[in-house]
Amino acid sequence: MLRKRIIFTLIYEDGFFNQSRNFRLQKVGNIDWLEKNYHFQDIAFSLDEIVVLNASKGDKDLKDFASMLNRLVDNVFIPVAAGGGIDSVADAEVLFENGADKIVLNSALYEKPNMVRDIVRHYGKQSVVGSVDYISQDVFIKNGVQKIDMPLDSYIKYLETLNIGEVYLNSIEQDGTGFGYDIDTIQRISRIIKLPLIVAGGAGNEKHLLEAISKENVDAVATANLFNFIGDGLPNARKYLIEKHCNLVQSA
Repeated sequence: MLRKRIIFTLIYEDGFFNQSRNFRLQKVGNIDWLEKNYHFQDIAFSLDEIVVLNASKGDKDLKDFASMLNRLVDNVFIPVAAGGGIDSVADAEVLFENGADKIVLNSALYEKPNMVRDIVRHYGKQSVVGSVDYISQDVFIKNGVQKIDMPLDSYIKYLETLNIGEVYLNSIEQDGTGFGYDIDTIQRISRIIKLPLIVAGGAGNEKHLLEAISKENVDAVATANLFNFIGDGLPNARKYLIEKHCNLVQSA
């Protein structure tokens, strides 16, 4: 049985990390603030992976994002997945060269499937995460503002044809609420998906993490809640899940 993972997600926009609620962003602090308050070299012992998403509006400054990523991953010895605005194989290469172990694709999955396949062929499926933002059966791209003409269940099956490594399933309605994950949808998707499944959107405490990670075929739980899990929040959450006999990856 594959061990399950705890993932921390950082939302980046124009030089700042943000709190997100229903995809509405509020600035929290820059990379200096993040390093001062989180010390990723230390909290990495409580995590299995970090996801960093560039949610900047308009033309995303890939060079700036890559520079921040390079600084963030310094001395952090757990996998880091990064994405947002990747528009070519060359864009993906920039992020890999600046510390990403995986890249995260969202809009490109729908708009540029051939590019996705090229990235998979070049770097391997284990290096590509497909991000899916949804409300009920509707799937959204472009930072959650453009609905596509394919229902969620069908889209999940479509993603499997791209030969990506795993799916990051994020509920827009639950995002940032702290009310818990969209368990009904998670259970439904987990029954039909053949790819490893990461679930996101709504975690506010360790009980929410436990509820989702205990579901069959859920491989990882992600939280982007900077404040609910600050300080001892992440170590305590990991300890709680271990005490509840979750089959977690052995921490760093």
